[in-house]
Amino acid sequence: MNTNKFIYPASSLLLTSGLCFAQERDAVATTERPNVIYLLCDDMGYSDIEAYGQQMISTPNLNRLVNKGMSFTQFYASTAVSAPSRASLMTGQHTGHTKIRGNKEIQPEGQEPLDPNVETLGHLFQQNGYVTGCFGKWGMGYPGSGGEANNMGFDVFYGYNCQRKAHSYYPEYLWNNQEKEYQNGRYSQDTIHEHAMKFIEDNKDKAFFGYFTYTIPHAELCQPQDSIVDMYKGKFQEPHPWYDNGDYGTATNPRAQFAAMITRLDTYVGQIIDKLEELGIAEKTLFIFTSDNGPHNEGGADPTFFNTEERLRGLKRALYEGGMRVPYIAYWPGTIEAGSISDLMAAGWDMMPTFVELLGEDTDWREEAMDGLSILPTLTGKGEQRQHDFLYWEFHEENGRQAVRAGDWKLIRQNIKNGNPTHELYNIAEDPHEDNNLANTYPDKVEELKVIMDREHIHSDIFNFGR
Repeated sequence: MNTNKFIYPASSLLLTSGLCFAQERDAVATTERPNVIYLLCDDMGYSDIEAYGQQMISTPNLNRLVNKGMSFTQFYASTAVSAPSRASLMTGQHTGHTKIRGNKEIQPEGQEPLDPNVETLGHLFQQNGYVTGCFGKWGMGYPGSGGEANNMGFDVFYGYNCQRKAHSYYPEYLWNNQEKEYQNGRYSQDTIHEHAMKFIEDNKDKAFFGYFTYTIPHAELCQPQDSIVDMYKGKFQEPHPWYDNGDYGTATNPRAQFAAMITRLDTYVGQIIDKLEELGIAEKTLFIFTSDNGPHNEGGADPTFFNTEERLRGLKRALYEGGMRVPYIAYWPGTIEAGSISDLMAAGWDMMPTFVELLGEDTDWREEAMDGLSILPTLTGKGEQRQHDFLYWEFHEENGRQAVRAGDWKLIRQNIKNGNPTHELYNIAEDPHEDNNLANTYPDKVEELKVIMDREHIHSDIFNFGR
């Protein structure tokens, strides 16, 4: 099945106001200022697709994307859990600077909202005449907070406002902009994908930015019993069913369900590529596929079973490589070299400066508020690619964690909130699985990277490590 596995190197209705905005925008995509589709799936691990080492699950369309585009081997999510990872992507700030640094729940529906004074990727594209749409899971502002997608740069929103509500694939309702649309037993991912495809069709003659945030393969492990699920019936020995625990519904065949969810997502990717080609806009569209963090083991998911090559250590919520390093594939026919592979070290917060450069904005555009670097030179093969001196992450659950990677060195600080943190130092080039803690061997390197950690964490009253 591994037809294109690369070698692992070290290194529907708009709101009235939204409709007016969309009508006023008349930018047309070109080969220089293309449409952009950013597909951010939920909890897909580095090795969950064939091209990145998966041996049990079929992903022919992602293979196709890899063959026609550029694959990154050292691309990192912005952190190891959903809301802050997405906030960092939207703002171009790493999680030491973003307002949202954790999954802080707001009852009855929603999470901590984005700062309404911060401009997002949606705003950037709007200000450049693009029609903007978000389809899937938002998770950065409860209803009425001012942090909803429609308030943060998106003309059209269809999906889950609340990531907790997204734990069910058969929800009572989804949000159609700021109105509830009752689902009557429909499978949410298929419905969300239909709206995303319609957005492409409706805006084929305009410039558009589509932020497609499909929830699969996040638990719960549930989907229609169709031909995709049939592919995996009886294929794996199932240790036991996963029974409803209040957070996720029962999964009678969790391994088969998980595999089918990956293939279902792969099918969506194929339909997007086909639609772009059918409409004749593939060469005027940059399509990026990636994940918000590493794989989960919730609701019956079994990432150890599927991680046959054991390339990376750690799962979602860990700041080891497996919790943060994710697939990243960029497709732009005629501009991105087909079948190319990059080992550039990059992260989610690099997308804001990348799109600023793509759109031809002044390179100083809000640069003081961004932590990222444009990766456009790598994507296009034009210009000089700047390199990160370091990447920084923080995580506020499970007693608190920080991590910094500088070159081949990576330092992880654990157990921060108990007042007695520990430090682990790894050489990622020599030890990508992070098995050999070198903190005692290289104490000067530990101290050097601790300085970066301490400097990059700006105090937050909401997310503060208890210090």
